[in-house]
Amino acid sequence: MAKASKPTSPQAPRDAIVAAYMALLAEKAPHDIGLAEIAEKAGVSLAVLRGEFGSKFDILAAFVKTVDTTVLEGIDQDLAEQPTKEKLFDILMRRLDVLAPHKAAIGNLARAARRDGGIAMGMNRLALRSHQWMLAAAGVETGGPGGALRAQGMAVMFARVMRVWLDDDDPALAKTMKALDEGLTRAGRAARALDDVERIAAPFKSLFCAPRSFCSRRRSDDREQGREPRPGSWRGDDFRDPNVTPV
Repeated sequence: MAKASKPTSPQAPRDAIVAAYMALLAEKAPHDIGLAEIAEKAGVSLAVLRGEFGSKFDILAAFVKTVDTTVLEGIDQDLAEQPTKEKLFDILMRRLDVLAPHKAAIGNLARAARRDGGIAMGMNRLALRSHQWMLAAAGVETGGPGGALRAQGMAVMFARVMRVWLDDDDPALAKTMKALDEGLTRAGRAARALDDVERIAAPFKSLFCAPRSFCSRRRSDDREQGREPRPGSWRGDDFRDPNVTPV
């Protein structure tokens, strides 16, 4: 194995490892890439590789984070007053521009994900996190269950667009842009439906909060009258229990 060169900055080995892994992914499937092979290509020892990353998935997560940051840094501020769809179109096309040098690697990852459910779930987790940032950049609410649903919907939509992009050899990316435009139109309709549901459900949130005081008062009355609270009765704070609440 090549002797590791002295890094010029604390970030140098980390960047080298990510670059090495993506270069290897462009040549072969993730299952065919070993940790020692990544270290050798990056010019670092296995000890350095282990110090920077715990697994190949962690390396991929670092790559995705870098893509997110690059996209966010390059957002056109002139689009701030544009409709949400236009902002998302610009942001996601920029994302494809950033990913373009790694198209072969992404193609191998996509093929591996179709065969391996574990890889697919891992990539979905990364995509969900990324699209929360992309939505936030477009001014779309990402908090709460509704925000999570929006991000998941965007991740699924963008995955479909990327399948078109991977086979789109046209420098103008006409097919890709058409797929993205249509995907955003469908996503917009779904988002409006979700907004309607949230507005309808909002007045009923009190139903999940009010019972606490009622049931606490009921238990207090029971104690004052010398009665034991009924076994198996509903706890008013169940919805605040982190092991129970879906919020």
